[in-house]
Amino acid sequence: MAKAFHFLTRLNLVELLGRRAKNVQELFEGIRQVPGASIYYHTHRFIQQHHFLSPEPPNDFAFWVTNSLGMDKLGERLAAVDTVKFRSIGGLRESFLAILKSFLEERNARNGDCQEGEEFHFMSCRTFILPTRFVARDLGEFKEIVQKVSINSIYFHMFEAKLRLEKGENDFSNWFEEIGEKKLAMEISRLDPYTVTLEGLRKTIVQRVSRHVKD
Repeated sequence: MAKAFHFLTRLNLVELLGRRAKNVQELFEGIRQVPGASIYYHTHRFIQQHHFLSPEPPNDFAFWVTNSLGMDKLGERLAAVDTVKFRSIGGLRESFLAILKSFLEERNARNGDCQEGEEFHFMSCRTFILPTRFVARDLGEFKEIVQKVSINSIYFHMFEAKLRLEKGENDFSNWFEEIGEKKLAMEISRLDPYTVTLEGLRKTIVQRVSRHVKD
């Protein structure tokens, strides 16, 4: 008998780390030293808090560099980091560090301070994973349940499981693979969940699963 899929959800507790940056050099040092949970928070906060916006705003680093330091080109480089391709926080961190290091090594790079009160405040997020009452034993049940569960549950299984928990893939694709639905697993794996709202992502998942549900 195929393994059942247990839907989970999560609650977040945002934490202020007590570290801030007023220029690019300090941003570089902060990104290098803060815990992985902070990198995750600053690259996923907009998705969690503004899940009805599309396209999603850029990561916090790019937003701050552009709006508080006025460095548009550097902000564009940071905003262009393709979060979806990373399978670990470490890899994502190194990508930002490489961009900032390259900028700091440029001969004419300016590294002025932001205005007082506009410093970048490093934050983190503690996540509490909770069970739900929903369990799917086949694709038909999965399709019905994924239309009912909260946005927090969709978010956890699609984003946190892959990157923050470093499972290598989202929970839905992993389960589809386990029950022999390899084509469906690949279809969900290839989605770019950062380019749609969470509700849009839910609808897309339902549509893809519907094609594979046997009458």
